[in-house]
Amino acid sequence: MKRILHTILSILFAVAAFAQVDQLQKANEHYTKEEFKQAIEDYNQILMTSMESPELYFNLGNAYYKTKQYTLAILNFERAKLLSPDNEDINFNLQVANQHVVDSIQELPGLFIFRWWDSIINSQTTDTWAVFSIIGFILSLVMAGIYFFVRSGDIKRISFWAGCFLILFSVFSGSFAAQQKSRLVNHSFAIVMQPTVTVKSSPSEKGTNLFVIHEGLKVKITDKLGDWIEIRLADGNKGWLLTESIERI
Repeated sequence: MKRILHTILSILFAVAAFAQVDQLQKANEHYTKEEFKQAIEDYNQILMTSMESPELYFNLGNAYYKTKQYTLAILNFERAKLLSPDNEDINFNLQVANQHVVDSIQELPGLFIFRWWDSIINSQTTDTWAVFSIIGFILSLVMAGIYFFVRSGDIKRISFWAGCFLILFSVFSGSFAAQQKSRLVNHSFAIVMQPTVTVKSSPSEKGTNLFVIHEGLKVKITDKLGDWIEIRLADGNKGWLLTESIERI
């Protein structure tokens, strides 16, 4: 009975995977033929099946941009960037789309060391860092074996220091993978989706009006209370707005 059940499940998974690939090909064909509205519909249907990739979000962002839906284009470019931070095409198209955002927020300058550290973390995906961590750990075990079973003093010293380096490499790679994973799961950034939003001093309609922001702007979510979200802008300004005003990246 279990064998039959496994066979049925395997067939269903195979059919579902084939359907997703077929639907993706159709969506890409619509995009190539400049049938952008149909391509958008197809891409969104694929995303509803929990399938996602930087290429999928990138193509969807391009389709939205072609139909002048710039805020949705920015949202999907940001989602693509989240999965592939150093992709030049994604970053370039996102920069172009951001030119349509009304607000021009001057980002607070960060320390060089932190920017450099973030660039290292973002240089690889979560899966790549995880693979590096595993490989580093396995090689460190090999070095430990060489250290304990080889009599030559020179080889012992080399294997000892190589093992130490590989252990550190494995730990840092695992840490980078965890940070990348946390960023994907927590969704701490969002895009303003409404044309104009008044940011309040407190999570209430009676709160003092602090400033106004516009659609397409990227904000960081710092707190949540009921239907209200506290956000922080790149320049450090903070305030509260309704959850419906934004969509998480």
